[in-house]
Amino acid sequence: MDATLLQQMLLGALLALSVYLPLRCGQLSLATPGFYAVGGYVAALLSTQVPLLAGSGSTSPLWALLLEMLLAGLLCGLLALGIGRVVLRLRGIYLAIATIALVEILRVLNLNLPFTGGATGIFAIPQPFATPLGYAGFTLVLLLAVCWLCAQLEQLRLGRAMAAIRDDELASASLGIDTQRVKVLAFVASAVLAGLTGAIAAHFLNSWNARLGSFDASVTTLAFVVFGGSRLWLGPVIGGLLLTALPELLRPVGDLRLIIFGLVILAGPVLFPQGLITPERLAAVRRHWPAGRSPEPVP
Repeated sequence: MDATLLQQMLLGALLALSVYLPLRCGQLSLATPGFYAVGGYVAALLSTQVPLLAGSGSTSPLWALLLEMLLAGLLCGLLALGIGRVVLRLRGIYLAIATIALVEILRVLNLNLPFTGGATGIFAIPQPFATPLGYAGFTLVLLLAVCWLCAQLEQLRLGRAMAAIRDDELASASLGIDTQRVKVLAFVASAVLAGLTGAIAAHFLNSWNARLGSFDASVTTLAFVVFGGSRLWLGPVIGGLLLTALPELLRPVGDLRLIIFGLVILAGPVLFPQGLITPERLAAVRRHWPAGRSPEPVP
């Protein structure tokens, strides 16, 4: 597999997990691309405007990328904390509309702020890795760490509270769960992950502009979760990997690839209403697992 495509798939899986976290609370937030764009701008601006982080022109040190990721995640988390206290009072389609509006507000700001490069964006972002394979290895480590944290979340009190809110928010509140606090925490975690992913993507793409955080990206990242399944962390990962790779794998069929890609996205929810990965389907796989072998435990 081409290392560039692998890196794109890993970035897609991380963004899918960012959408998944609020969905664990039953919150349909489409704000991920907005925070993704903010994270990318933080990395792009720091690495091109701060000499200490810029390295030797076309290359930059790995510690600079880690610092940029930290600052990007912190900024996105603070933005989400301030915004989430307001927008998370909404529910369902109203929350989705509010977060879409947030994405558009951030996109317009990124287009018009004097230091973001306008419509052309920021170019010549220094590279901490010499090859796409280096980026893929680094991003894979981050994805595995996030997957492990999501799996652990299932066992924690916070994770159980998130699941309870998803099933019945009113009943959860009557049992003493601080539903607003839990929803804000999930929203902040989603924003931090999107910001970290944006910082990596900015260096990988070598340029950054406002088009990368648009409404189209909101729909695409939501499709990752719907296609893969939103009840387990593994679903968004599979959905992000498959749907990111599919358009590239279909390039040999020419213009038909977009039609086929659309049909796949359409057929997914029809054939698998709960997504490809569900607890019941994984339990069935475990029951039929060959004797003498044990699959990895499923949270």
